[in-house]
Amino acid sequence: MRWILPEFQRGNYSICEARSTKPRLVFFDRQHDAESNQTRKDIRSLRIDAEDSAMISKPSEPELLLPDILRKDLDVVFCGINPALSAARAGHHFSSGSNRFWRVLHLAGFTPNQILPADDRTILQYGCGLTAAVERPTVGANELTRREFRASADGLERKLRRYRPRFLAFLGKPAFAAIFQQRTVEWGPQSMRFGGAEVWVLPNPSGLNRAFSLEALVSSYRELRTALQRQSQ
Repeated sequence: MRWILPEFQRGNYSICEARSTKPRLVFFDRQHDAESNQTRKDIRSLRIDAEDSAMISKPSEPELLLPDILRKDLDVVFCGINPALSAARAGHHFSSGSNRFWRVLHLAGFTPNQILPADDRTILQYGCGLTAAVERPTVGANELTRREFRASADGLERKLRRYRPRFLAFLGKPAFAAIFQQRTVEWGPQSMRFGGAEVWVLPNPSGLNRAFSLEALVSSYRELRTALQRQSQ
């Protein structure tokens, strides 16, 4: 039951509520109540704006990138397909114990000893560098798209022109095939240059590549080593 009292209707105060036969007046200030409502709206708006801003400025998870290991005038830059997620988290190239890269590199004659992943930057001492066709780390290379490979081509070429290695060795066929739009790819030396470097395609040393034994990998990498030595004479 509601009571409207004439003497209060024209002022800032208006009251009227009764739950029994005796009216109980509850006074409130219309102006103060309106200001309070607006304040609550402003606070709510600020809270929403702050939350939206935080969502925009804060990524869902930190972006992981594995830095290249490069310097100018190297003999060869080995170009992986893309970093493994585990390698990006570790901060070192070919950090998985199942990857045969460091062992093959040593057995093929590129390094006098087998480099540990934690010491990956020492590869520069032997005229070798490391990069990847696509920067984005993934659990498996099959998560990448051909569009990502093609989009990375210009950046890779600029990198090569800046650092001027003699050879670029793709580790595996997928990146080379996508970048150069080749349906069939042969192992070993290729007919074109890329960013001024001679191009080779070597088998991927990943432990998942069961098509190549350790001996077959070493033989393929040794061919590149021999070509480097022959060119240096």
